[in-house]
Amino acid sequence: MADTETTKKKAKPAAKSAKPAKSAKAAAEAPTGPTCRADKCQQPVRAKGYCRKHFMGWRRGKVGADHRYKICSKEACLKPRAKGGLCAEHAGTAAPAAGAEASGAA
Repeated sequence: MADTETTKKKAKPAAKSAKPAKSAKAAAEAPTGPTCRADKCQQPVRAKGYCRKHFMGWRRGKVGADHRYKICSKEACLKPRAKGGLCAEHAGTAAPAAGAEASGAA
């Protein structure tokens, strides 16, 4: 019975062409400079100590405690706040458009 089991098992194929180990490949692609200061992020730094993705979040006030400025509370508006949590445009304190002045003066 042992004879039949050994004949059924196939020999393992010879090693394929030599490929670099994954860790060696990852080490070659790893950034050589400083990395992002966000937790568990190893991307290279773009600005303010953050990678591109986290830097954009920092600019929007979603990453880090010290972001550039507070933004308008209206959805998708990234302008700085001017009054009551809104930008000058949404708060109604922005200068009127040039077209509105011209039609009123005529």
